[in-house]
Amino acid sequence: MASTLAMSRAFQFGTRLAAVSSSSRTRASQVMVRSPVFINSSSKTRTLSRRFMSTAASLTDEQKLELEDKIKQKGDEIRTLKDDGISKDDLKPHVAELLELKAQLDPSSVAPKKKKQQQPKKKKQNQQQNQKPTNDDAESDYITPRAENYSRWYNDIIRVCDLADDSPVRGCMVIKPWGMSLWDSIKNDLDARIKEHGAENAYFPLLIPKSFLEKEAEHVDGFAKECAVVTHHRLTADPSGEQGLIADPEAELEDPLIIRPTSETMIWHMFKKWIVSHRDLPLKMNQWANVMRWEMRTRPFLRTSEFLWQEGHTAHATYEGALEDSKDMLTQYADMCEKLLAIPVVKGAKSPSERFAGAEETFTIEALMQNGWALQSGTSHFLGQSFGKAFDVTFQDKDGKQQDVWGTSWGVSTRLLGALIMTHSDDAGLVLPPRVAPVQVVVVPIPPKKNDEEGKVALNDALDNLVADLKSKGLKVKVDDRDYVRNGAKYFEWERKGVPLRIELGPRDVKGGVCVFKYRVGSEGKETVNLDEVGTKAAEGLDNLQEYLLDSAKERLAGNINMMATYEQMRDALEADEASEYDGPGLYLVPWKCDAENEDKIKEECKATIRCYPTDVNEAGMWEGKKCFYSGEDATHMALFGRAF
Repeated sequence: MASTLAMSRAFQFGTRLAAVSSSSRTRASQVMVRSPVFINSSSKTRTLSRRFMSTAASLTDEQKLELEDKIKQKGDEIRTLKDDGISKDDLKPHVAELLELKAQLDPSSVAPKKKKQQQPKKKKQNQQQNQKPTNDDAESDYITPRAENYSRWYNDIIRVCDLADDSPVRGCMVIKPWGMSLWDSIKNDLDARIKEHGAENAYFPLLIPKSFLEKEAEHVDGFAKECAVVTHHRLTADPSGEQGLIADPEAELEDPLIIRPTSETMIWHMFKKWIVSHRDLPLKMNQWANVMRWEMRTRPFLRTSEFLWQEGHTAHATYEGALEDSKDMLTQYADMCEKLLAIPVVKGAKSPSERFAGAEETFTIEALMQNGWALQSGTSHFLGQSFGKAFDVTFQDKDGKQQDVWGTSWGVSTRLLGALIMTHSDDAGLVLPPRVAPVQVVVVPIPPKKNDEEGKVALNDALDNLVADLKSKGLKVKVDDRDYVRNGAKYFEWERKGVPLRIELGPRDVKGGVCVFKYRVGSEGKETVNLDEVGTKAAEGLDNLQEYLLDSAKERLAGNINMMATYEQMRDALEADEASEYDGPGLYLVPWKCDAENEDKIKEECKATIRCYPTDVNEAGMWEGKKCFYSGEDATHMALFGRAF
């Protein structure tokens, strides 16, 4: 059903962007050849030259003036025909007549030119994508095809599309403006959802006393190996002069400070100060911040030592209130992924061994990448009363009794940018769903000839009206009028950056009252659109493109969940599956008896992990009456296994 729906919508979207008719030519056919000699056969020019060589010398001045006037008139006629869009075949007789007139005046003007020895042409930048870079060409614009090496393709997309760059600090990246603008789009959408959820934004310190982490045993065990520790509060010059600056031995901290890996401990310390009565609950806080988790093996956006995220923390008077809050926020994450990023996800609960350190339940959204691997894209944790008790956070209930507080925490990070890249992008570059794109429409004006002042005024007026129409529909528009970059290079750049729609507007378009649409994906051709319909057509087309990308991703997800496989089938498929392999086996939904020891064995044997216990199939009792695919015992859950980033 999903496949049929996706194909139907893809067909509707594709047919709407129909091929351009001959009267609405492509930009390639609009390029005019300025040289007056472009008859293919050199023999024709030699004939003309010989024919008029003998008569040219005998022309009188009056005859020469008459010929010059005829040549000018014919030249003006040809330029008018070109502007009206005459075909090359229909133009040839007029060109031949012009050449004959020129030959009468000056036979040498049509004499065949000696062919120059051809030099190998340098390929343009936008033709280099099929050339593999050399070892000395690490900064080339080459994108490795996904089928060749998916991991390298991912890194190439990030580099070539200007999303991020390496920093001098190991494991940390510099997010460049195009990548940051994508994060800003996610942040703006999610921030509104968080506030609607009842949480308020705040900011808490970057440095956390080590003694705070020690208060919650499971929590400290979960993060101890990832913590970066500040032990001194100043530097000093090495007295021996051998090491330059060193940590001042006299400035050692009594209680070392941890650069926050997450903020539960700091926030619950503050909750103790702020929560006194049941009237103070629920208390919901959110912060947008950076965190540090020391990673040995890093991937840009997916796993870095420092990353950006939002972390929400809430306190509640009841178990039910806290549990509902954690589930509601997960629903918000899933809805944001689908509606903004066009990424379908599987909602579910983590197995006990995969839960967040200190949580009673961890709920997750899992997305499927194009290589068949899963990506954890957001989590929400029901903390129970563990942090409330660890930090002695209590409240006086309506009966005047002191009660322990229930808690949650939830967050998503810049890892979503990795999910966005790997869900939609292709071998040509980034593909962005319109709703998240920093620029939804790029307009490339094609300037008139240098001396055509009237044409310039007309083009600028049409351009202003076009942009105003697009913005009136709420679209994010950029006009690329750089005069030092060729149009072809502009097209190439914006396609690689994933801009959903390009609009071309030239003098001939203005005269015809039209412009040309070209979508990043969904159609191979161009579409001619009336200037008075630009805003409406663009808004409709971008909505269709958003839906097309979501349907395509849903179809991929549904087609890559293997149902009821045996353990041997899964093991054989996954044990050799690597991140670099494109279009891998996918995920496995199987009956499972919850057993941490068996879970570890499977991870050792084929590197597969339980991504989640999917909510929908487990609430429907799909596991009932089935045997665990690994142990053969009665199943307790339906589990989604797979390789994951």
